[in-house]
Amino acid sequence: MLLVIPLLASCTSIVDGTAKPGVSFEKPGPAGTVPAGLEKYYGQQLAWQDCAPFATTGSSRQAYGSKRDVECTRLEVPLDYSKPDGDTITIGVLRYKATGQKIGSLLINPGGPGASGMASAAGLISDYRKTDLAKRFDLIGFDPRGIGASEPTVKCLTGPERDADRLDLDVDTSAEGIAQTEQENKAYAEKCAAGTKFGAAMLANLGTRDVVKDMDVLRSALGDAKLSYLGYSYGTRIGTEYAETFPQNVRALILDGAVDPTQDQLASLVAQAAGFQKAFDEFVKWCREKKDCPLGDDANASFRQLTTPLIQKPVNVGNRKLSYNDAITATIQALYSEQLWPLLLDGLDELKNGKGATLLRLADAYLDRDDQGNYSTITDAFNAVHCVDDPRLTDKNALLEAAKKYKQAAPFLDDGNPPGAALDSCAFWPAPVSGRTDPPKADGIPPLLVISTTGDPATPYEAGVNLAKALNSRLLTYEGVQHTVFLQGVRCVDDAGVKYLIDLTLPADGTRCA
Repeated sequence: MLLVIPLLASCTSIVDGTAKPGVSFEKPGPAGTVPAGLEKYYGQQLAWQDCAPFATTGSSRQAYGSKRDVECTRLEVPLDYSKPDGDTITIGVLRYKATGQKIGSLLINPGGPGASGMASAAGLISDYRKTDLAKRFDLIGFDPRGIGASEPTVKCLTGPERDADRLDLDVDTSAEGIAQTEQENKAYAEKCAAGTKFGAAMLANLGTRDVVKDMDVLRSALGDAKLSYLGYSYGTRIGTEYAETFPQNVRALILDGAVDPTQDQLASLVAQAAGFQKAFDEFVKWCREKKDCPLGDDANASFRQLTTPLIQKPVNVGNRKLSYNDAITATIQALYSEQLWPLLLDGLDELKNGKGATLLRLADAYLDRDDQGNYSTITDAFNAVHCVDDPRLTDKNALLEAAKKYKQAAPFLDDGNPPGAALDSCAFWPAPVSGRTDPPKADGIPPLLVISTTGDPATPYEAGVNLAKALNSRLLTYEGVQHTVFLQGVRCVDDAGVKYLIDLTLPADGTRCA
């Protein structure tokens, strides 16, 4: 159960706290620009305490539940920014304090959408300490609204329902199969509205539009006149929208693993498929150097021969089963980083012998399921944010054409069934789209640093090229095969990013790291 710090006298007013054991009250804000009508939020007092009560899953307990060098708090924000005196929600925040002469705070978001920024910040601390950033910035991780330790959270499926959903493949692309899938997607959308506090109102105010406003409140409450920010993957979309919404409040932004601002959803999906195929091909080259590689001369066909039998017959793993969906999820998880390739090799070798423990463990890690069967909010939040950020996809001809292109772009993922065009849960979502669809504009924004990796499977390299161009910002290229790279031990990249964040000095145009 979460410990809710009593910051509120009611749902509409923030009051100063009084001395409490183990709680440190601070009120360095408001700082910088404060929008009219939001003064009480921008200047609110923060109550910092031990982070253990903020851990909601096994992974978050492992990440920061027992750490002695971090502290946590809750930030109060309006549920609906157009109604600042209405219902309020809270944002979970974690801090690792600077050890030297502080410039300010460095806020981070790990992407998703739906991933925990608190857990991500805690996980970065060991690498963070190796740089001068640890002296100059408080490292701040926050769980975006509806996610993790923030309250309320998006709640669509229970743990047992999520387990069952992983076994429900939805690969039947006949008319009957499509109809069944759409009915399930409609039911899922209804469950999200029914299971989430404030219902459709919460779902309507969960997107990037609202997250960047929360981030500006947090900036001010922490006492920073301008924002320093590190965004990975979908976090680059948050950073981009923040810069467009609050250009006067930008100090320094690193956007690593960019979401392409020039592509629509379907084009982006196909590009991502091609990115994972490229990463799979690199894995195959590595695999074939091992004597026990289970992939033959035609690696795509070999992979399909290993995985597609799971459609008809999942593999028993204790009292659970490894489904076809899980095997694909596990593979995608491993292709994010070369460090996971040995696990994928073990998993495929096990599958060849009728076993599935390693692949199931990889899939569980991707979906953030602990050993007790509890899931984090990441999957439900991913869907909820996507459904209000992006235009509805209801043109079945366009969906079918994209499905065809997806199979062509990633033949290793072809399940052998004809392409289908089922409407996803967003088509039935009980809240309107609030995301921006126009290309980003660099008006009034200082030059930012965009980092893009040549072999990034999830956010292909060209996406970073396009984002840097759209924002009139500097592109740093990393030659490697992984998803995102800053503060992950690549000295050339880390040195360039650290210098920019501290001194606001961008690397030379055309800089490449390997």
